[in-house]
Amino acid sequence: MPQSPNPSADLRSLLDTRNSCRAFLPDPVPRSTIEQILETAQRTPSWCNTQPWQVAITEGEGTERFRKGLGEAVRTSPHEPDFPFPTEYRGAYQERRKECAMQLYASVGIAPGDRQASAQQTMKNFDLFGAPHVAIITTDAALGVYGAVDCGLYVNTFLLAAQSLGVAAIPQAALAGSAAYLRSFFDLPEDRKVVCAISFGYADESHPANGFRTTRADIGTVATWVS
Repeated sequence: MPQSPNPSADLRSLLDTRNSCRAFLPDPVPRSTIEQILETAQRTPSWCNTQPWQVAITEGEGTERFRKGLGEAVRTSPHEPDFPFPTEYRGAYQERRKECAMQLYASVGIAPGDRQASAQQTMKNFDLFGAPHVAIITTDAALGVYGAVDCGLYVNTFLLAAQSLGVAAIPQAALAGSAAYLRSFFDLPEDRKVVCAISFGYADESHPANGFRTTRADIGTVATWVS
């Protein structure tokens, strides 16, 4: 494969233009394009080259059956992820989380303190934001936290590969809270642990939820130099 004359700029462009899509068009992504994304994501590095990720992907009626069943599961079943969710958000993490939420709410006209409207927006996670596809990422239970870390790397490669092909996506931890439903729907064995989901398709660029961009911390706040 010929190398780009400026691979650093290409990577930076993908990172700068990618965003978490929260409104999709109904148009399906061709199977050949999805396979290209998967082939690229398979180049993800992993601990001892274990490649612990497995991916279950919906399309067509499969997506609609999954979407309908997921909504029912969220409403009627307890929230039980395979990996514990954060116990709390504090300091800068809480500030960044709040900033993102406020940007989203402002974009779709939800007033501060309107809990009913914010709850309705939250439920859009389980409608996959209208996406025609969802990918469920799982790891081998025996690999523990490092298998999950490797899957996190895989998710990032998947997102960048999708972006490079004009496919919008959003990684969703929210769906992992319904691990039991996911395990049943996709017939996952007990030794496969749900890490997260990725909803993907083509962005509805006219939707206001896709009109904002989150900020990033300055490297001075995250990097420590030792000389």
